[in-house]
Amino acid sequence: MLAAQILAVAIFVIMFGIMISEKIEKHWVTLGAGVLTIVFVFGVAMQSGSALMETLNVKSIITKEFWITSGEGGESSTGINWATIIFLGGMMVMVEGMAKAGFFRWLCLKLAKLVNYKPVPLFITFMIMSAVLSMFIDSITVILFLAAVTIELAKLLKIDPVPMILSEIFCANLGGSATMCGDPPNIIIGTGLGYSFFDFLSNTGIIAGICLVVIVIYFYIVYRKAIVPKAGEKIDHSAIPKPSEAITNKKDFALSCVIFAVAVVLLVTHSMTGLTVAFIGTFIAVITLICAGKNTPGLLRKVDYSTLLFFIGLFIVVGGLEQTGILEAIASFIGKISGGNIYVMVAVIIWISAIASAFVDNIPFAATMLPIIKSLAGTNSPMLSALAWTLSIGTDIGGSATPIGASANVVGTSIAAKNGYPISWGKYCKSAAPATIIVITMSIIYVFIRYCGGIEM
Repeated sequence: MLAAQILAVAIFVIMFGIMISEKIEKHWVTLGAGVLTIVFVFGVAMQSGSALMETLNVKSIITKEFWITSGEGGESSTGINWATIIFLGGMMVMVEGMAKAGFFRWLCLKLAKLVNYKPVPLFITFMIMSAVLSMFIDSITVILFLAAVTIELAKLLKIDPVPMILSEIFCANLGGSATMCGDPPNIIIGTGLGYSFFDFLSNTGIIAGICLVVIVIYFYIVYRKAIVPKAGEKIDHSAIPKPSEAITNKKDFALSCVIFAVAVVLLVTHSMTGLTVAFIGTFIAVITLICAGKNTPGLLRKVDYSTLLFFIGLFIVVGGLEQTGILEAIASFIGKISGGNIYVMVAVIIWISAIASAFVDNIPFAATMLPIIKSLAGTNSPMLSALAWTLSIGTDIGGSATPIGASANVVGTSIAAKNGYPISWGKYCKSAAPATIIVITMSIIYVFIRYCGGIEM
C-alpha cells in the first residue's frame, strides 16, 4: 500500500505543478493524471479492480437514487461524481441558449438604463447583479458578458472600467458561494453530502448576503473617485445601445427566460420533489435543445467540454488519494493539530482553503478536501455541516484574492486586457486581497457563533 500511496501523491503533486505552470490545458493535465492513476496506482501498485470500479463509479448512474431520491438526496460514492458532471453540462447548454438569445446583454443594458447611466448607481447595481446572477449561473459566464458590457458602457460614459470589473469579479465569486449551483466547489460539496439548494441558501447564503452589503460599501469607498467622469467630459447618451437591440430573436429570448425560471424553481424545490441535480441538469438541457430546433448543433458545439473532462480526470486522481488512505491520514493530522477542538478545525480549514484557493484552482482543492472533512466529522452530523459550510466559503472566497485564484478572475482580467485595460497583479490584489480577508474574517465569526457552540465532540 505504501507504494500506491507514494505514486498517488506524486501524481497529484505533478498534476498541480503542471496546472500552475499553465503550459498545458488543464483538462489534458487531469485526464493524463487520471490515466496514470488508473494504470500505476490501481493497476500496478494496488492490483485492485474493485478500487478502480469504485473510483469510476459508473454503476451509480443507472440507479434510481441517482435521478430521484426520497427528498434529502443520497451521499455520493467515492470517485467520479457524475451528478456534478451531468448537472454542469446541462446548465452549460441552458446558458449558451440564453447567451445566443441576448439575455445577458439585455439585462445589463436594461439595468444601466434604469439608473440613468449614472456611474455610482451603475457601479453598485452591477456589483449586486453580478452576485445575484452568480447564484444561479456559473460565475465565468456572468463575468464573460458583464465585463464586456461594462467596458462598452464605461467608454461611452468616459469612466475607467477596471474598478467596476474588479468589483464585479469579487461579487460574482461571493454570490456563487450562496447556492449549491453558484460555484463548482459548492456543486461538489452539495452532491457529495446530499445537500439541497435551500441548505446552501439558508447557510452560506446568509453569510454571503451579510458580506455582500459590507463588500459593496468597501468597494465604493475604495473606488468612489475612480468611477466619476473627468471634469469637462461630454457624454453622448444617444450613442448608448438600447436594451431591445441586445435581443437577437424575441421568441428565443422569451423561451430562454422561461427555461431559466423553470431551472431556478426546480433547483429551489429539489429537496421537496426528490429530483436530483443530475435529473434537473439533464431535463433543462433536453428542453433547451428541443426549443433550439435547428440551432441545436450550434449550442452543443459551444458547450465547454474541456471543463467536463477536467472534472472527470480530477475525480479519478482524488479517488486514488482516497483509495490509498492518504486523505484519511490528512484528516487525522488536522484532527491531531486541532486537538479535536471544532473552533480550531474551522479556523484551520477556512484559512487553508482560502490561501490554497488564492493560488491554485479551487475546484480540485474542494474535491480533495471533501473526503477529509467527512473523515474528520465521522458520524457527527452537526460537525460535518459546520465544516462543509466552512469549506465552501473558504474555497469560493479565497479564490478572489489573486488574478489566478478562480476562473472568473482569469476571464475578467483577460477581457479587460484585450480591450486595452491591463490589470497587473498589484492593481488586482490591492483591493481584492483586503476584501477577501474581510469576508473570511466575517465568515469565521459567523460560523463560530451559529454552529460551533452547539457541537458536542
